Amino acid sequence: MRFNTRLRTTVSAVAFGAAFSIGGVAAAQDAPTSVDDIIVTAQKREQSLQEVPIVVTTLSQATLDGAGVKDIKDLQILTPGMTVTSTQSEASTTARIRGVGTVGDNPGLESSVGVVIDGVYRSRNSVGFGDLGELSRIEVLKGPQGTLFGKNTSAGVINIISEAPSFSPEANFEATAGNFGAWGVTASVTGPLSDTVAGRLYVGTRKRDGFYDVVTGNGPRTETDDQNQDFWTMRGQLLILPSENASIRLIADYTKRDEYCCVASQVRVGPTVGIVNALGGQIAAPTPGFGEVPFSRTTYSNRGTGQTMEDMGLSAEANIDIPSWNATFTSVSSWRAWEGINGMDLDYSTLDIMYRENNGGYGYSLDNVTQEFRLAGATDKLDWLFGVFATREQIRRDDSYYMGAHYTPFLSMLLSSSLNAANPAIPISPGLAGCITAPGMTAAGIVGCVTGQTAPTGPGFGSGHAVQDLYTQTTQSVALFTNNTWRVTDKFDLTLGLRYTMDEKKLRGLQDNVGINGLACGGAIGNMTALATALGQGNPVAGAPAAQTIIGTMCLPWANPLYDNRRISESFDDGELSGTIKASYKFNDSVMLYGSYAKGYKSFGYNMDRVQTGIMPNASLLFPSETVDSYEIGLKNTLFNRSVLLNLTYFDQTFEDFQLNTFLGTAFVVESIPELTSRGVDADFAWFTPVEGLVLSGGFTYTDTKYGDFTAADLTSPGNFPQLSLLPGARASFAPEWSTTASVAFDRDIGNGLKFGFNLTGKYMTEFNTGSDLLPYKMQDGFGVLNGRITFGSDTGRWALELWGQNITDTEYKQVAINQPLMGSAFQNTVQPDGSFYDPARDSQTYAAFLGQPRTYGLTLRLRY
Repeated sequence: MRFNTRLRTTVSAVAFGAAFSIGGVAAAQDAPTSVDDIIVTAQKREQSLQEVPIVVTTLSQATLDGAGVKDIKDLQILTPGMTVTSTQSEASTTARIRGVGTVGDNPGLESSVGVVIDGVYRSRNSVGFGDLGELSRIEVLKGPQGTLFGKNTSAGVINIISEAPSFSPEANFEATAGNFGAWGVTASVTGPLSDTVAGRLYVGTRKRDGFYDVVTGNGPRTETDDQNQDFWTMRGQLLILPSENASIRLIADYTKRDEYCCVASQVRVGPTVGIVNALGGQIAAPTPGFGEVPFSRTTYSNRGTGQTMEDMGLSAEANIDIPSWNATFTSVSSWRAWEGINGMDLDYSTLDIMYRENNGGYGYSLDNVTQEFRLAGATDKLDWLFGVFATREQIRRDDSYYMGAHYTPFLSMLLSSSLNAANPAIPISPGLAGCITAPGMTAAGIVGCVTGQTAPTGPGFGSGHAVQDLYTQTTQSVALFTNNTWRVTDKFDLTLGLRYTMDEKKLRGLQDNVGINGLACGGAIGNMTALATALGQGNPVAGAPAAQTIIGTMCLPWANPLYDNRRISESFDDGELSGTIKASYKFNDSVMLYGSYAKGYKSFGYNMDRVQTGIMPNASLLFPSETVDSYEIGLKNTLFNRSVLLNLTYFDQTFEDFQLNTFLGTAFVVESIPELTSRGVDADFAWFTPVEGLVLSGGFTYTDTKYGDFTAADLTSPGNFPQLSLLPGARASFAPEWSTTASVAFDRDIGNGLKFGFNLTGKYMTEFNTGSDLLPYKMQDGFGVLNGRITFGSDTGRWALELWGQNITDTEYKQVAINQPLMGSAFQNTVQPDGSFYDPARDSQTYAAFLGQPRTYGLTLRLRY
């Protein structure tokens, strides 16, 4: 009895076996027959889903197994209104809810959608990519969570609860084999170590070949596939029951990944393909008129994309009942360490232009300590909770660029081509980079070299290590919070939650150029008048625009001398009040109406990257906090003898200073967009049918997520406006108008000690743009993905054999599209009639995309003792 009591009162150890998913697969070994079986801990206490005035998608262990969910990227097929993507490494994993999320791999930005695993807040989404182990359930909370879940989040929370140790001995084994050479083995054991201590140990390893075929050119890359899988993980737990009124849960985990990821495939090839081919390189062949190229998983990369990740941590949760107060005191302590290192081919071609080596020079690490105390109790009229949360976090980011042998000739030919097109009367030398940096070059010599009359004598840009930056950010945060529900009457409840957060962040850094590359930019600037005169045929005013183009290209962020030994030292602190107020009214036991207001907050931070424009010796890298005001009104219905769930919610969210991180082709830009609104409807449905073992479920999210109108003057760096000029008043990226899920699940005994089941889960999303700058070639048409699983096994669960498929229809789609670095340009210097700086007729950009996973299939054998 003591063990059951402790599990019931320990939030992270709740063992909820109901096989149900709102918007996901349902049905498993202990499938519920009533909506009342669905329990959530969205308010840090066990409650029926239908009594919680929050939009929550709750996914049981059987649901997750049925849909093949192993990490948070898999999770999106079960959750309407949610997308999860990754780009240049799996460390760049981004979750979005209702079209709201923060993209990119810049660790200076916290996540809009937070991840909490067993009560421990994880400050970056990348920690959720990987085998999550044995799961009790996952809860996806939509909308700002500004009270209870660690650091505040502005768009939602993914709350992951793993299986706790059990005093009933059990052992599990799983072996999987699939296409792309996939195989995996996991094993776990749990049981008593004494009368008061139970343990659980989980270990697993998975491997798979890559999804991309890679053309390597002259190398030195040797891998001919990419985005493989190769990792192992271990998780050990102890559940200690020192007395009738206390429990302690200890968890230690370790994960190691050693993989190569991620190349991108061309989706549109622009005119720079001629330069690539002229220098002996390869990218995808362009289509007539430089339109979209056919979908292909063939990519081009002469440099390696090796990535290693290491994730480890310890946590301790203690719960002490205080009977005299009818309350429970909870302490959650944690230490986490995460590190990721990447190699990268920055030009996504077989030319040797720019790259990053997997030698520790590019990546980031995160060390984090958290402590939370909560005291929660209840009276006849009041459920109350008070707490304090503190964290200290240190992030270190290293950034490193290498110039390849093709950088100088490629840049010279790129400039020559663009300037010859703009000034056909003036032949421009294909050795332009060498002209500008020639030592002792006179003005007359510059003119002669630029116009091709004399040969270049300068070194141009040097090959090898060009950039080495280091950033270290230390964060200290303390928050006081409370969440209380007053039962005004038997039917009417009021909930008030408040949280005051105090954040302090310090940034120390060094940005430095290596070698002679800063000299090239300095030479261009020093010869600006001579350049303008040559390009203007003796008229420096006429030639000034072309000269500025040369200087802009020669002085890209990795070659600008303003970054030579640029030291950074900044600190900032601020406080923010967030919280919620909710009112709910039960018309009867089956229908509840609720309304809520919530204030969310995502902390300020520092841009740990070089900027493309507005470089100043002492310019601050600080960006402000993001806030959101959210209103919801919802109706929760439990119908037909409590066998049908039908929930509807209207939401209206307004974000201020939305933290946008977008890649402009040569640098990531962090900008605070004045306003972003997200309005729409969430709907969830489930039917526990009269047919034994058959459950139908589904859901949809309709969103209208748009940026407010703004001008250059509203931005922190007005010079960024041309590349963001498509945003004002437009639908945000990754914000499909409709996102729908549906599932059917069947699971029942068929006699002779056997059981048969199947799951079919699908998701469809209407079109959306996959680029933060909203360029048209980054649009993704509406598409659907279908996962399925057929299970045959013993009715006791001792063994089961599963035939499964992910993306069964082999749907082809883009995750994220990007501007391929240095391969053309999309935004021009001329304002168009619509106020943007984008002219489709002058779009010469080559676009690449990180693609969705192809069809995978295989067999899984499960054994349980």
